[in-house]
Amino acid sequence: MEKEHFDTEAFFAALDGVRQNRDKTWKEVAGESGVSASTLTRMTQGKRPDVDGLAALLAWSGLKAENFIKKQGGRPSRKPETLAMISTHLRADPRLNKDSAAALDDIIRVAYRRLAERD
Repeated sequence: MEKEHFDTEAFFAALDGVRQNRDKTWKEVAGESGVSASTLTRMTQGKRPDVDGLAALLAWSGLKAENFIKKQGGRPSRKPETLAMISTHLRADPRLNKDSAAALDDIIRVAYRRLAERD
């Protein structure tokens, strides 16, 4: 099985493209995204941001993390599983509390497995 990794260089290049399109300085990116300027400086040197910094930069830029996950040979990873995507959306829905999201997740998971087997 090939190991997957986050392509930090490609992410930084895309982030720089967003920055330039918005006519922002790196200092403005830091302020608007909530990451430290030192995090951005380390990224220019090829270092990876921490998880919270990555999340903040993804939110600020509108970029999707899955677009930067590659297999060792540079090939993109496989598509995310349907149930994982549904669960992610349910848990992120501001209209649902934690218990409601979990209940819907359980219902959908059971129904999906039962119906997916009927092919």
